[in-house]
Amino acid sequence: MLRTFTCILCPQGCEIQVELQEETAATRDRKITGNRCPRGAAYVTQEIEAPVRNIATSVLVEGGELPLASVRLTRPAPRERLFDVMGAIKKVKVAAPVREGTVVINDVLGLGSDVIVTKTVERGSCDRTVKP
Repeated sequence: MLRTFTCILCPQGCEIQVELQEETAATRDRKITGNRCPRGAAYVTQEIEAPVRNIATSVLVEGGELPLASVRLTRPAPRERLFDVMGAIKKVKVAAPVREGTVVINDVLGLGSDVIVTKTVERGSCDRTVKP
């Protein structure tokens, strides 16, 4: 089975081909070509064996100058758990003020990643309301 990936680790954007010798995607018997650096091969290996993704989203803020605060994960989460992580984040509501770097969910779903605020939201009277 032949699969093609576009590497996202550097601006080169290498088109990397992977030929798997068996039907199972996790097999270690594979041929990787097209990468111009070792990072490309490592990226494709991770994508085949255990793909992960980072999340950047927002949480509701009560009494803030803005109705939402941006948040992100401190470590990527397994791709198959992204909807679960988003569900946990969607339940969060914080009170203003909330500071950049504040952990709003510690070790989300036991995945070893925290959800942290990426932009400070001060107290204020935001006249925009966001429905959860």
